[in-house]
Amino acid sequence: MDYDIIKEKLSEKIRKDRIIRDASMAKETTFRCGGNGALFVIVDNLEELRYTLSVIKAFGAKWMILGNGSNVLFTDKGYDGVVIRLGKEFTEIVIEGDVITAGAGAMLSYISKVAAAKSLTGLEFASGIPGSLGGGIYMDAGAYGGSMADVLTSVTAVTPEGDIYKYDKDELELSYRHSRFMDTKEVIIEAKMRLCQGNIDEIHAKMDELTKARKEKQPLSYPSAGSFFKRPEGHFAGALIEQAGLKGYTVGGAQVSELHAGFVINKGGATASDVLSLMKDVQNKVYEMSGVCLEPEVRIIGDI
Repeated sequence: MDYDIIKEKLSEKIRKDRIIRDASMAKETTFRCGGNGALFVIVDNLEELRYTLSVIKAFGAKWMILGNGSNVLFTDKGYDGVVIRLGKEFTEIVIEGDVITAGAGAMLSYISKVAAAKSLTGLEFASGIPGSLGGGIYMDAGAYGGSMADVLTSVTAVTPEGDIYKYDKDELELSYRHSRFMDTKEVIIEAKMRLCQGNIDEIHAKMDELTKARKEKQPLSYPSAGSFFKRPEGHFAGALIEQAGLKGYTVGGAQVSELHAGFVINKGGATASDVLSLMKDVQNKVYEMSGVCLEPEVRIIGDI
């Protein structure tokens, strides 16, 4: 695939400084490791997104959407395709009564702060999630007893052909770390969330409480992708890993956090291969000890 030609074609309608060849995905993801994307494009509006998708389709190139990169690990070989990020106009937020309409590129943590300022409760759980709204919907992100399924009322998405569809909540197929968008190539561009009127002091107190809990229990000072494994039915991944004696287990620069065994962290200089080797070791040991198969929650992108 000649990505230089694709870059040139995209530059007809998108500023060249927002189209990057061989872009470091380590810089674009919270794990801070992994290879390059063949082409990285930031689209600032719907017209640019549709144009980008049409060019990709014309060339038959692989492509993916990347939110804030907080739940993604690119392999060291990288991704031989176009990585698209939603920019400017996709970060807008509008509040009408108890309904928030936000672009998929808006950060969940920021949306929760905007809601709190308007005395709207229901998004406190998202105040510490370092992902975008689109990414949060894609995987039905959640924390501390709350999830996107609790607040979403509708989602607007674009097909690879450029058609726009609006889905009501019951069409989103939301379940634990899953949505319909994992099974389609539609691009989430906007969502509506219904919250409730609350007491602003109580909302801020709850957010402060969750922030304190995160600082005490999560290794926030190291690059990671949050909880690395999905919660197995009837178990907690972190507890199983700790019971297997793997807290602090290290492969290269990757480590099972000594603070919270459910987190895999980049202690410094980790490669994606370090993380993946550690993941396999953990899966094998936990299965040997408990018979439970741990599945990664983190999306692994690229060739191994």
